[in-house]
Amino acid sequence: MRLSSLSSLGRLASPVAVLLLWQLASSTGLLPDRLLAAPAAIASTGLDLIKDGTLADAIGTSVQRVVIGFLIGAAAGIALALVAGLSRLGENAVDPPMQMLRALPLFGLIPLFILWFGIGETPKVALIALGVAFPLYLNTFAGIRGVDGRLAEVAETLRLSRAGLIRHVVLPGALPQALVGLRQSLGIAWLALIVAEQINASSGLGYMINNAREFLQTDAVVLGLVVYAALGLLTDALVRLLERRALTWRKGFLV
Repeated sequence: MRLSSLSSLGRLASPVAVLLLWQLASSTGLLPDRLLAAPAAIASTGLDLIKDGTLADAIGTSVQRVVIGFLIGAAAGIALALVAGLSRLGENAVDPPMQMLRALPLFGLIPLFILWFGIGETPKVALIALGVAFPLYLNTFAGIRGVDGRLAEVAETLRLSRAGLIRHVVLPGALPQALVGLRQSLGIAWLALIVAEQINASSGLGYMINNAREFLQTDAVVLGLVVYAALGLLTDALVRLLERRALTWRKGFLV
């Protein structure tokens, strides 16, 4: 068996052990169902919700909110980072308000968002977009400013235009840091979604969890949280795959 396969199996050992201990504690009564449902009960509830379509509908609605919010926030964060990173004037204009907004508690803005946008989809998407924008802005800005100045001198020697300098030197140089921001932003997007779906939601994973909480259905509550976590891990894995493909040009990069 290959070393990588053994390593993967080794990483699965502790989660499996936790599940077994959890199930054992539930089966023996050490962990009451009213506090935390057993893994078997959660799996059974998951199968029931899959069969009647409830879980698929909830996931679809939540993913749609994250995708829309992420695209808006990512576009804003990257655009502002380019403006601030490529000129001192842009930095003076963009960075101070971004730093002030970043210091505000994201979830404390929910009452204002409700006043501004109502209780429909807009405040939910806006909350996700705002949470996504800051990590991408900070990391992309840092990546742009961290590009080796000697590369700019080479670009001048090759008589590259400013557009060519940005395309062939600045953006590739900033890409590793921007991808770090992308991973952070996706994590925050799912965290923001959990809170956003508390805003008078009538669909989505947050609504499913709230509805289950009202009836003390801990199995459905934990199932919803597990789905949130799984979706977060899936999107992070996709970004890591993108990172491996996009950064193969880096010397010493581990494939």
